[in-house]
Amino acid sequence: MKTIETKSAPAAIGPYSQAILANGFLYTSGQIPLNPETGAIEGQTIEAQAEQAIKNLSEILKAAGSDFSKVVKTTCFLAHISDFAAFNSIYEKYFVSKPARSCFEVAALPKGALVEIEAEAVVE
Repeated sequence: MKTIETKSAPAAIGPYSQAILANGFLYTSGQIPLNPETGAIEGQTIEAQAEQAIKNLSEILKAAGSDFSKVVKTTCFLAHISDFAAFNSIYEKYFVSKPARSCFEVAALPKGALVEIEAEAVVE
């Protein structure tokens, strides 16, 4: 197993890693829309926050030698399921390979975020 860390994505805000690489698979921790430089939530709308969370996820994938085309599964957490369509409009721009996905509403997300995304990807 190998821990993946990059300064291009927010540092973990708890006792966990940004991602773990094991047996050719990358398992990322959930990414919320934190600006990696300021540690603050980026954006007020679901669209802006989804863009930042996906950007953070992209940086972790890149640090591990992977990318969105190699993502096999995502789990997406929304503060409001009513944001589902707006979230999808951003998500579909990046996950064009249409990985398997679960997406559901949760009671709350860290730092009051509107979205959190985690991914599993192949690293070849």
